[in-house]
Amino acid sequence: MPHRAPGAPDRVRQRFLSGKPIRYYRPRGSADIRHLIDEGFQAFNAARLGEACRIFADKMLLPEHDTTIALTVAGALTPAGLGGCIVELMERGLIDFLISTGANLYHDLHYALNFTLHRGSPFVNDVELYEEGVIRIYDVLFPSQVLLETDAYIREFLVRSGLDGPVSTATFHEALGRDLLEQRPGCEAYSVVAAAAANGVPIYTSSPGDSSIGMNVAFHELMNDSGLMIDPNKDVNEVCAFILAAKKNGCVILGGGSPKNFYLQGQPTLWEVYGIPKGGNDYFIQLTTDSVVWGGLSGATPAEAVSWGKVNPGVLPDTVVAYCDSTIAFPLFCEYAVASRYNTRKPKRLYHQREALVDHRMRPALTLGRRNLRVDDTERILRILHGSQVLLPLRLRPQLVLGDVGGHVGRLIQGESHATPLTFRYVAKARTGNEFRYR
Repeated sequence: MPHRAPGAPDRVRQRFLSGKPIRYYRPRGSADIRHLIDEGFQAFNAARLGEACRIFADKMLLPEHDTTIALTVAGALTPAGLGGCIVELMERGLIDFLISTGANLYHDLHYALNFTLHRGSPFVNDVELYEEGVIRIYDVLFPSQVLLETDAYIREFLVRSGLDGPVSTATFHEALGRDLLEQRPGCEAYSVVAAAAANGVPIYTSSPGDSSIGMNVAFHELMNDSGLMIDPNKDVNEVCAFILAAKKNGCVILGGGSPKNFYLQGQPTLWEVYGIPKGGNDYFIQLTTDSVVWGGLSGATPAEAVSWGKVNPGVLPDTVVAYCDSTIAFPLFCEYAVASRYNTRKPKRLYHQREALVDHRMRPALTLGRRNLRVDDTERILRILHGSQVLLPLRLRPQLVLGDVGGHVGRLIQGESHATPLTFRYVAKARTGNEFRYR
């Protein structure tokens, strides 16, 4: 049993929990909000939010761009009811994978399990809240019993699931979402975790131990002698495979923190660690209150990300940071998207493609630069990469070596501007052998 008592439902506690229930807000595509953003948000951060809305609706969602879109979530957004916006985007195919703090996913479970969180005030006596068994997240208030019962559900799920051995966080969250769909039918309408499982949207957590979900996984290992292990290596490779396979890559970043970097590090992981140049993200949208001047990652701009190879320098006009509170800006952003022309896309269901993309995209591409490849292997690999836009810093280009079919050292790239993407081409010469090169 926990050390602290959950409190009794007396009049004092009821006073703290008398606020209206917080519900998941679902955007409806308001034409009035779209008009306000286009015509009324004309300067300063209002204009930046309008710019973000138009980059998303008019460019990232354009069918011919076929952009693979990641949403990263930091800050207490699901307790504030913003999970409904995420569910709406997933159901419409407007985001393809999600990277979130574990806390947002844990608090999402409260809604799936039909517990109530209340609107409240940040100006209350926290000692009294503790004594009455009331939890506060700024101005969101709920009984501590919600935590205890959510924890109990997670532990029951872990036993029920039979999960064992190393798994990615996407595998773990999909199993959790499937369990919610079985235990609480219909909860996909108001649960991010359940909706993601229903729509094939993989959910990753960059720091799985940093949440109550991770705490209960640790309990499961210690008390039930479980072999379940969250494997971050699988997460890194799966996200990199999504990025590598995409025609275009784009992100919407809420807040910043670890989820932001976990997504953005995919590009330098490819070129810096694996030697696979992809070229950087094509679109970058961030809603944050963090300033760049403190040097923290959450305030890092798209321009800074260029130096890491995270963002393609040629697409900086398609990047924007709106310095706004996500709880204000994100619902407006979603209303604009839902009201746009391309408000629905065919879902990519990347969860079901993860292993195939790692095996058929990542592994073959890693053999580039190796010598003594068989002709068939080389041809297969380079056909896969044909047409990919790649961008390497000038200092790295002379080091890029490709093996031709004879096992000889291939051509070196020299004298190219660091700001000019190179298109990877597969070139075949009839009857005289095959040649593979960058040009």
